Amino acid sequence: MALVAIVGRPNVGKSTLFNRLTRSQQAITHDEPGVTRDRIYGTAEWNGVSFSVVDTGGYVPHSADIFEQAIREQVEIAIQEADLILFMVDASTGITDLDDALAQMLRRTEKPVIVVANKADNDERTWEAQVFYQLGLPSVYPISALSGRGTGELLDALVQQLPRQTRAPISEERPRLAIVGRPNVGKSSLTNALLGEERAIVTDKSGTTRDAVHSVLKYYGREIVLVDTAGLRRRSRIRENIEFYATLRTERALRECDVALVLLEATEGVTAQDIRILRQAEALRKGMVLVVNKWDLVEKDANTMRLWEEAIRARLPTWQHVPLLFISAKTRQRIHRVLETALMVYENRRQRVPTSRLNEVLQAALAQQHPPSYRTHPVKIKYAVQLETAPPVFAFFCNRPEAIKESYRRYLEKQLRAAFGFEGVPLTLVFKQK
Repeated sequence: MALVAIVGRPNVGKSTLFNRLTRSQQAITHDEPGVTRDRIYGTAEWNGVSFSVVDTGGYVPHSADIFEQAIREQVEIAIQEADLILFMVDASTGITDLDDALAQMLRRTEKPVIVVANKADNDERTWEAQVFYQLGLPSVYPISALSGRGTGELLDALVQQLPRQTRAPISEERPRLAIVGRPNVGKSSLTNALLGEERAIVTDKSGTTRDAVHSVLKYYGREIVLVDTAGLRRRSRIRENIEFYATLRTERALRECDVALVLLEATEGVTAQDIRILRQAEALRKGMVLVVNKWDLVEKDANTMRLWEEAIRARLPTWQHVPLLFISAKTRQRIHRVLETALMVYENRRQRVPTSRLNEVLQAALAQQHPPSYRTHPVKIKYAVQLETAPPVFAFFCNRPEAIKESYRRYLEKQLRAAFGFEGVPLTLVFKQK
């Protein structure tokens, strides 16, 4: 899926445009510059074409020089990673020095760049927006992100300029494994260790949707694509931009993969950022394997691994179904288990349950625990079918779909996992009117 980055100086309306494109209210908007702290991703669709959008919001500085440096670094990152760049400016203020400096950087890229002159709320400002052609970029679209004025024409142009190869479907012939995690958890080390297996045959292939090079290895006669997010192409003096770059790569890798190998660091345990990555993988309905790296640095006795697993499971209560491995990429301890487990999760994600067996499990679950009544009326689930695989989607047909509470949905999911496994795989349960 193509990645569109919204860049620009503070307080030009980047988050407002993000919310309009993704039809959400994820990004906080305010008149004060620097409100957007966390990098937010969403999916947009126009004329049948879907694409990812990243809001590269402001950085709250301690000095003006650091602020301008942070903005320039984020534009450099967007140039490296995005397929198309929306360069936002403010039609009510005209061209500023910072706009001009950012335009100089964008003129050097071969990526498509669209100048978006925001706050063109009336005809007068729409005409005045023509001044932004002085930035030397090929197209200027005056819009109002707040009211939606002009956004249809902008989206028409955006879809036309998306690189064609980004719309091509990703091949499903080979399992695609993404190695993701926080910076410095050992992603490069694990990648190199996996590719260093004596039985692996390594070739270089261009990625389906961009020019990044993925690794293809052959594992017991089966080709596997490693979507590697390891390593930063440039070092930054501002930690926030390092994380921004890593998050951009993680987002793209997760969208392209079948199974995410989420690396944790044994010396730090589970962090908030690890949980964000897991939530992202689950939201995209990807298979997941938790891999605790640097296990060689932990002082151990006979009970260490069991105690660690209990602590991690307690920290991640909603991901009890995700396999957990303890490895050392440096010493190659148990790294063979990584591919074995990932391939198991890959097959689980493609599993199709026979309808007759599915309904046997459903009837047993209903006999054990009926759905709660709804306004004194009994709730009856008649039957279930599996609609899709990779990821699995199950439909339950009942007389009152609106009456099925989250607690009962979790109960049915637990029964499905107990009967059919689905280890490491998010399940989607939908309830439909019979």
